[in-house]
Amino acid sequence: MGWLDITSTAAGLLLGVVSIAVPFAADLRARHSRRIGFRKQMDIAIGHNGQVGEADPRLGLFNDMPTMRDATLVLLRVENDGSRHIEESDYIDPSPQYGLTAEFPGRSIQAQDVTVPEEHTNLMGYFEDQPGLMVAGPSTLRIPRVPLKPGAHYKILVLLTGGREGDRVTVTGDLKDGSLHENHSLTPDEKPPVFSKHARWTTVVLGLALIAATTLPMALPSPLPDDCETGALRLTGSTAFAPVLTELAAKYREHCHDEPDITVAAHGSRTGVRELALSGGRPEEGATVIAFSDGPRPASYTRLSESRVAVSLFTLVVHDDVRLTNMTVADVRRVYRGEIRNWSRLGGPDLPIVLVSRSSGSGTRSSLTARVLDGADEPPASSDDCVNRTVRSAPLLRCELDSTEQVLDTVARTPGALGYSELRAASPPEAPRGLHRVTLDGRVPDPDRLASGGYPYWEIEYAYTYGRPPADSPASSFLAYAVDNGTGKGVVATHGHLPCGTPVGLRVCGAGS
Repeated sequence: MGWLDITSTAAGLLLGVVSIAVPFAADLRARHSRRIGFRKQMDIAIGHNGQVGEADPRLGLFNDMPTMRDATLVLLRVENDGSRHIEESDYIDPSPQYGLTAEFPGRSIQAQDVTVPEEHTNLMGYFEDQPGLMVAGPSTLRIPRVPLKPGAHYKILVLLTGGREGDRVTVTGDLKDGSLHENHSLTPDEKPPVFSKHARWTTVVLGLALIAATTLPMALPSPLPDDCETGALRLTGSTAFAPVLTELAAKYREHCHDEPDITVAAHGSRTGVRELALSGGRPEEGATVIAFSDGPRPASYTRLSESRVAVSLFTLVVHDDVRLTNMTVADVRRVYRGEIRNWSRLGGPDLPIVLVSRSSGSGTRSSLTARVLDGADEPPASSDDCVNRTVRSAPLLRCELDSTEQVLDTVARTPGALGYSELRAASPPEAPRGLHRVTLDGRVPDPDRLASGGYPYWEIEYAYTYGRPPADSPASSFLAYAVDNGTGKGVVATHGHLPCGTPVGLRVCGAGS
């Protein structure tokens, strides 16, 4: 027997042993991680649940109530089937109160109730008191951040109308160092294994076959997840949103086994959208280029297809010598009209105001114009270096820069400077030393209170493609990851933006254009 045969035989034996041991080891390891399982224990029709005019096999109260003829009852069980305690802080969700989301596509929620086992009655407080269950949409139910000891569970009974029994039901959410998954079991309260008995025995038989055959299988690359595509993708546009895009690209490539090849080239919202619109509709543009913009595209760019990704918050910033922490919107407009030229007029130091602005291609600048300055544009630039005045007759010294980072660095080193930026970039620890944020009319930029707080300086972050990208294109796959995937939405929220794919984000993104 040659060395190749010996190697092949040894490798086959090793792979056989490993293939038998891995499922059991994985089962043990999985149970020592944070795990939340959910399962649909019941989904039954309690009304007619058929077409009008069909024979009705059911008799009962709901047949006499026209609005409940298509009623169904769904019982969901949510359980900690791992061995680690799950705390409220272990849930990863933009909302500080809610951790999971149940969806009943095609059906409308009419009522819901919760039951808990006798040994876990303390959990009922999370449902009877605030925050409780929240109906966030016709078919969307938000579930609080409920701490669960290993083995603890609760059940949610939901009365629905519309649709039919057996329609799809999903529960989504993320855990720190853990996972959320759907369970299946033969009996209602049976604790499901990570691997079924059938799967275990199948694995054992396959492992024994490997050992008997003593062959070395060819090493094949792992298949891509279903929501991934290969190729190249270019992300352009907003410099304010560039940090989000950079991290999203890294997370998406990690999820997709280093596919596709993604380039982030942010040169300003209007610049990116204009370049895409003028690309002439080359086939590769629609599938491989996405332009992100702080605000909507120009009306003339009718060939561009849009997706709403997030709500971006912006803020005014001033040099630390200007000790003001709040400005009224009316005073901001007077400053940009040139009516106020010295900070002393606003209760600040005796320093001339220096406007540090973005160039005309900036979505951050367009948002300031539309949301704060009531449609009035900034005065013409009067300085090339933000220090020396090149237009002597200009009422204010004003310069234009190409990126958010340049604006912040210039404000931080220029006494009397006033500028604007995306919120997170202007907040510690990202912001450079030497500047601070200014509130508007006493209102603080807060993504969680945007729908009711009245803060004016924000904008919807749009993603544009040339036409609707094919479903199997890198552009379509990346947008789905950014808007709908839990990890993608978490990245957006971590950077201080409000994801459009959340209940609050859906309301703001739907009504804020």
